[in-house]
Amino acid sequence: MKSGGGLKALLYAAKVAHRVGWRHLWHAARSRNACKTCALGMGGQLGGMVNEGGQFPEVCKKSLQAMASDMQQGISPDFFARYSIAQLRTLSSRELETCGRLVTPVYAGPGDTHYRAIAWDEALDRLAATLKASGPQHSFFYASGRASNEAGFLLQLLARLFGTNYVNNCTYYCHHASSVGLASSLGTGTATVQLDDVEHCDLYVLIGGNPASNHPRLLRSLMAVRRRGGNVIVINPAKEIGLVNFRVPSDPRSLFFGSQIASLYVQPHIGGDLALLTGVAKHVLGRSGDDRVFIDRHTDGFEGFRRHVESTAWDEIEAGAGVPRDTIVQVAEMYMTARHAVIGWTMGITHHLHGVENVQMIANLALLRGMIGRPHAGLMPIRGHSNVQGLGSVGVTPQLKQTILTRFERRLGVQLPKASGHDTMACMEAAGRDEMRTALCLGGNLFGSSPDSKFATQAIGNLDLVTYMATTLNTGHAWGTAKETLILPVLPRDEEPQPTTQESMFSYVRLSDGGPARYPGPKSEVSVLSNLGRRLLGDNGPVNWSGLAKHESIRALIAELIPGLEPLADIDRTRREFHIAGRRLDTPEFPTPSGKARFHAIGLPNPPVAQERQLRLMTVRSEGQFNTVVYEEEDVYRGQDRRDVILMNPADMQRMGLVVDQPVTVRSSVGALRRRLVRPFGIRAGNAAMYYPEANVLVPRDVDPRSKTPAFKSVLVEVVPDSA
Repeated sequence: MKSGGGLKALLYAAKVAHRVGWRHLWHAARSRNACKTCALGMGGQLGGMVNEGGQFPEVCKKSLQAMASDMQQGISPDFFARYSIAQLRTLSSRELETCGRLVTPVYAGPGDTHYRAIAWDEALDRLAATLKASGPQHSFFYASGRASNEAGFLLQLLARLFGTNYVNNCTYYCHHASSVGLASSLGTGTATVQLDDVEHCDLYVLIGGNPASNHPRLLRSLMAVRRRGGNVIVINPAKEIGLVNFRVPSDPRSLFFGSQIASLYVQPHIGGDLALLTGVAKHVLGRSGDDRVFIDRHTDGFEGFRRHVESTAWDEIEAGAGVPRDTIVQVAEMYMTARHAVIGWTMGITHHLHGVENVQMIANLALLRGMIGRPHAGLMPIRGHSNVQGLGSVGVTPQLKQTILTRFERRLGVQLPKASGHDTMACMEAAGRDEMRTALCLGGNLFGSSPDSKFATQAIGNLDLVTYMATTLNTGHAWGTAKETLILPVLPRDEEPQPTTQESMFSYVRLSDGGPARYPGPKSEVSVLSNLGRRLLGDNGPVNWSGLAKHESIRALIAELIPGLEPLADIDRTRREFHIAGRRLDTPEFPTPSGKARFHAIGLPNPPVAQERQLRLMTVRSEGQFNTVVYEEEDVYRGQDRRDVILMNPADMQRMGLVVDQPVTVRSSVGALRRRLVRPFGIRAGNAAMYYPEANVLVPRDVDPRSKTPAFKSVLVEVVPDSA
């Protein structure tokens, strides 16, 4: 392929529409509900296929895939009688996803070989009884970014009133390094820009991400940057065709002729971003390209940062980055000539043991030229799930901020747990040590998104009960089973009986109307959690759980307790969506104790030296998947017809004596995958890529000490030919 998107995307949309029905898909796409996939944001009260800037039509393949998934036929109880759990384990992520919609609760107990259908009351009674028996110090609660603000708020409220801070969400496996790094530099953990800023910048720097596959609607904005005469710099170890040229389906000119995306495409080593950015800063300082007035007035820590950068040798920078000095200088020159620069990144930055330092260095670079605290410039962590940022806003974290905690205790008249709580990996480690008895998962695929898949199976298997709230089957339901396992079918947001809210990566809160349920069995997430709260804690305590079955009541409580979300109190009446106040930094006033941003002096990492048959591996998602959900085995943009492959630089293949489609075993310190097919790909020599979540078996459980995020994008692996 020479371009991403284009007619193939339109043909795929037609194929999906033909399968589920043109009228049904159009109605779903145009309904006033927030998009179910990435957090770039679409839908809500402006109507489906409209972004928060009012642009129409805004839709992508991933959105259609998610909608079509929810339109599948329901899974009958006969399915679970026919297929054992062992047989479910033989199915791929895609095969499990396409089994159909979950429409009735199912249960498997000790010694059971099959799931069986059970009644809702029995399921919730069993869950409540097991939580009581386990106690708060042996139970944890996990949420996916697809859940609503209302459901997320109830989940964390339930956990804390139960007596535990073992409550977390999927951000600890993705962007928590962004939150920690930005908060340490700027005092805020979210994007400093809004969509309008991206639409008016003259330089966009994209680091460690592939939005052509994972956030396709962002490519329209990048196309617009180039058309305005601006530049787009892409920094990625892999050459992704959609970031070179993309055909935006909603733009006729782009659709037929294609749009150049990258003005400059730089391919560092995996983990080489920190060295590359240090080199950019070194050249900017050497050319006196820093904004000294901004730095003196609005930042702290500059002198220590400057001394550290200037003392770092170019030889060290080039070796760490894997990029020659003249290319780094080219990046720096383009940055110095920009008037309004936005820097965006995804998990290629956060999925490292130094992910927080990566984010801090990005913030350093922006502060160096005063590209924060002004309109149309700033920082943009590109969140991967539609409401993962919203879950953090409403408190689905191991520890509430002190101001929020104080409000909770005063309003409810209770003392909430003060312990630091466990992040996601810490909960899994505790389960592995047999210290946890019960887990409740609000959406997502905890097994499929965890590193070291063998360990994940063992850890969840130690639990007395794991409960999954889900719309379709996934690998966690097959491999992430405990002594007792419950799967509770819930409604997607466009089938909710009451409106729900979601937050985009630009801190824009949308109101989703919901809609009629396609099947009678599933329940809303809030209904399940409020019923569980009533069974577990009763209605005579600080919270009336029966009353919180009403979403409007939950929003009133959120508005009272969570700073910035006060407009939720009136949103049912006004239907007015809003940006959370104080998140956009368009003036140089920072929410830090000093009111100033902070530079950080950061040393370069020292990764283990790869041996003769070793490569640095990053796990990647395909164009045909969303997070752990695989909709299509084919990865169109990378030219791959299957997922059991390892993508390598042709020079590494030649060095190791490997040929195309040769089966190999890929080994890491924690696991191995046999019979992976070698495929050539445009990735920097010394590096390789394999598909997530299948390659999670290779990912160690080590985490960034500050963000607690595993290094999914930096795994040392050995590649050896399979024996005949």
